[in-house]
Amino acid sequence: MDFDTAFEKLIGHEGGYVNHPADPGGETNFGISKRSYPSEDIKGMTLDRAKLIYRRDFWGPAGCDAVPACIRFDLFDMAVNAGVRRAAQTLQRAVGAVEDGVIGPRTLQAVNSMPAAQIVARFNGHRLEHMASLPQWPAFGRGWARRIAENLKGA
Repeated sequence: MDFDTAFEKLIGHEGGYVNHPADPGGETNFGISKRSYPSEDIKGMTLDRAKLIYRRDFWGPAGCDAVPACIRFDLFDMAVNAGVRRAAQTLQRAVGAVEDGVIGPRTLQAVNSMPAAQIVARFNGHRLEHMASLPQWPAFGRGWARRIAENLKGA
């Protein structure tokens, strides 16, 4: 999966403008939050601007181009929801690599030595476990679980 395809799928999950009182990110548009981007006009955010932010701040730093296609979207999706470092650590945990939050040669070697289905299952299991531990789980858990289920089904 390339970035453009991943971005389209991500936007299907993220949607448009919301300002949910239980969301610690506050005002959000296309998944871009005011808390993370205080200088951005969140309500006036364009899809093109969101795409630039996602490529620059999530896809690239998470190492999505370096990992096998089977895990690219899941890694990107988690980087957006939980941060690049947490997503990298989750992948490292899934493949038994040192959890330093950096997708480097040793992590890639571990990823490339594991069957695709096992990487995806283990990564998403750890991801769901992380989400269930968050204090926002009561408000957002059902949606988060559906999101992971859709990713696993290839939706």
